[in-house]
Parts: sequence; structure tokens; C-alpha cells
Amino acid sequence: MKTLQSYGNIFKRYDLDTEKAGVARDVSTDAVLQEIARFVVNGDDEGILPAVQNALKSKSPLEVINGALIAGMNEVSRLWDEGSYFLPQVILSSDAMNVGIAECEKSMGKSMERKGKVVTHTAEGDIHDIGQVIVNALLNANGFEVINLGADVPVDKVVEAVKQHKPVMVTGTALMTTTMTAFPKIAHQLQAAGIQVPFVCGGGAVSEEYVTSFELGIWGKEASQAPGMAEDALAGEKWASMREKWNG
Repeated sequence: MKTLQSYGNIFKRYDLDTEKAGVARDVSTDAVLQEIARFVVNGDDEGILPAVQNALKSKSPLEVINGALIAGMNEVSRLWDEGSYFLPQVILSSDAMNVGIAECEKSMGKSMERKGKVVTHTAEGDIHDIGQVIVNALLNANGFEVINLGADVPVDKVVEAVKQHKPVMVTGTALMTTTMTAFPKIAHQLQAAGIQVPFVCGGGAVSEEYVTSFELGIWGKEASQAPGMAEDALAGEKWASMREKWNG
């Protein structure tokens, strides 16, 4: 019987193997900012802190945030879109970016100004929140404040969160056909309250035909669409025109 001689292959970060992973592009010609962006792309939440602290000696917090942290996460989004990055990499990169943003906020003495709020949740009765996790990471990386309600969220709780936070957009994720029935209930209650917020619904069980069968509903085919949809909502685009643009 052979014994294991090395644990190297077990604990190896194969997502960082250049022969297997997509190649990240440089996002800055500034060596200091590019180093930080590389930590984001590699999902290194330990190495990024001293790099950000060093950068803040000569650069403003907003320059680091926009020129390195968010720029690096945008590169992660591109790698996700092309199928080179998967959920573990996105989460690790998001964590690294958040470490850097927290340090920049500490330097500024205040929180980073966000573009607008987006309420996200996974449907009542459904604990499969992988899609929501990705949406949260991408929205956060693109400067939106994410009101994360978590998984298995009751219809009434979603409606109350929208009333409280007044987001530019709401998202819902469902993996099972039995749980996606919560979406039209949410839309109905929002309309009854006079709230016409775009409601983006997606997930493995969710189809365009289903989501576009009720008002407010916009089908989110891919998690990567969330930032673009949020930008449209932030610009004041109504749910009907957003549906025509994204589902037309």
C-alpha cells in the first residue's frame, strides 16, 4: 500500500494555474495600482492589505478604489463571462476587494459612496443561493449598495425591505419551480403598494416566459447582467423598457 508523499496537489490553487485559468489583463499602467488589482484577480485577501496600505502613502483612497480594486473586480467579471472563472474565484476576489475597500474607507474616515441600493434575495423555501452570491459580488464591485436578505426569504420580508430601503432594483433567485412562485406574489404586493421598482428574477428553474408573465418582472439570464441592469434602473429606466431591452 502506497502512502501519500505530498499534499501539494490536494491544496493547490488550480484556479491560479495559468495553463488552466483565463489570462487576466492589466488594468493600470501604474505599477502600484496594478499590483493591487492583481491581488483582487487572484483572490488574495492577505496580500492585498499591505499593498493597499503602501499605495495610500502616495495615492488617494478613491484612486485606489476606482483604479485598482473595482478595476480588478471588473476583470474578474470579464473572466467569469468568458467561462474562465467560477464561483470560488468570484467569491475570493470579492473578499479581497472588500478588504481593500475597508482599508480605503478607514483612510477616508467614512464609507465609500455608493451609487444606489439593490435588494437581493433567494426565494422563500429555497436555500440554493449560489446565484445570489455571485450577483451580490458583482453589484458590490460595481459600486452598488447591496441589501442582502439571504436565502429562503418570505414574500412579506422582501416587500418590507423594498419599502424601507427604496432600492433602484430588486433581484430574486430560485433554483426550484416550486419556489419561483414567490416572485409574482412579491410583484403583486409591490404594485398594490404603488411601487414600480424593476424586479429581476433568475436562477436554474426560472424562464423568460415565466418572469415576463407578470408586471415588474425582468428575466435575468446570467448573473453578470445584474450590474448593467442596475445601471439602467439607477438612470431612471422603467421596468417595462428594461424588459424590452434585456428580454426583447
